[in-house]
Amino acid sequence: MQDDALQMLSSQIAGCRLCRDAPARGEAHRLPHEPRPVATLSSTARILIAGQAPGLRVHESGLPFNDASGDRLRQWLNVDRESFYNPDHFAMLPMGFCFPGYDAAGSDLPPRKECAPLWRQRAMDAMPQIELILTIGQYAQAWHMGAERMSSMTETVAEWRRYLLTNRSPAILPLPHPSWRNSGWLKRHPWFEAELLPVLQHRVKTLLS
Repeated sequence: MQDDALQMLSSQIAGCRLCRDAPARGEAHRLPHEPRPVATLSSTARILIAGQAPGLRVHESGLPFNDASGDRLRQWLNVDRESFYNPDHFAMLPMGFCFPGYDAAGSDLPPRKECAPLWRQRAMDAMPQIELILTIGQYAQAWHMGAERMSSMTETVAEWRRYLLTNRSPAILPLPHPSWRNSGWLKRHPWFEAELLPVLQHRVKTLLS
């Protein structure tokens, strides 16, 4: 029954055109292209990757993190592409399922406002087996961590032990976005690779075994 319900929900998400047909108040424009929701729901995965929104390359391929950011994320997790894209291992649920387009400076816009209120809690309720949520970036951290997050993404990630090493279920581990634009952030915060990544990789290996 859970698999049937999850399949139905996945089909409903794939067919969603809300951001094109009925944009939320506060959105400056309708989605400038045909929506292509990108999400991976799973009845068996124990790890959820909660990201922001697909970029253009992901929009074109329909494959989550099928870009340079995904390459870095897989390095952080210490998993290969086959394991990463195995829905028995990872579920993937961005805050916005569709590529939101670019701003005037050519940067990706934030996740659309229509998506999370309609779909997110339903998707989370459909995956009660999740044991670890990786919240990537401020939007995912805001939804999943609420008032527990710090005033900035950097402070939130710096407090990762507070969120991960508790009795909360599922556990949450906040991460910065793996975009190569954040290379400077990684250099300024060497504790991320020296202290957080070994714990992340051990936790992932344990949950996948």
